[in-house]
Amino acid sequence: MDIDWDGITHVTKVDPAKPLPRELDVLEGTDLVIVGGSDGVTESNTLETVRAIRDAVPSVHLIQEPYAADHVTSETIDAVEAVAVPAVYNGDREHFVGKHVDLFTEVGRKPDEILGTGLPLVGDRISSKAVDAIGDLATKLVGEGYVVQHLESAAADVAGVMEQYTPEQVAGAALATETFYGFPVFYVEYSGTYGGPEDVAAAARYLEETTLLYGGGMDSREKATEILEAGADAIVVGDCFHDDPATFRETVPR
Repeated sequence: MDIDWDGITHVTKVDPAKPLPRELDVLEGTDLVIVGGSDGVTESNTLETVRAIRDAVPSVHLIQEPYAADHVTSETIDAVEAVAVPAVYNGDREHFVGKHVDLFTEVGRKPDEILGTGLPLVGDRISSKAVDAIGDLATKLVGEGYVVQHLESAAADVAGVMEQYTPEQVAGAALATETFYGFPVFYVEYSGTYGGPEDVAAAARYLEETTLLYGGGMDSREKATEILEAGADAIVVGDCFHDDPATFRETVPR
């Protein structure tokens, strides 16, 4: 993975199931684009979104955050710099470890369909071409420690989140992310509502090597500044990118 997380302060979350703004040059101010979502996302609209962003802003860092294994194909892998796999701490088992097992099960069972490797099996053995393709995916995988804090959000519903973490629990999840799981990213997600700086400040105390992302309600320069000053390495802006590009521009640090 070639992304230098130290240089990332502004991230845009793009949902393939939602219409893109007419002028995608609005993305020229962002450092990183994450393509992913859970409701209505398909292999087809994921690839269409990735291609549109690559064509409009070729220099932007671009990663895929798939919800399901069948969203990952050889074409998306080639087009992005990383494939981010969330582990939702306060979600159900399926969204912490289940989907990871599913992803690798699918890759191992049918690498030809997922990775486009040609002839994946020779007798009972995986061909060297398939092994190479699986290796290419493995080099791009990025684990994300996730805490979903807006219980009424679609993200919480999909991930089976029943409990909002206290700031102390958020701090504990951050510490586990860095010292136990070794994920390079810890993400505090408020999914469309502004959670304020308290969780960010709690998590930031325990993170030295791990990048701290905050997403939710990012619709002004003031909120962006407050979150960054609380200790976030980067803010994640999603809804207003799709709904109000002019407001989106206001969240980009000058």
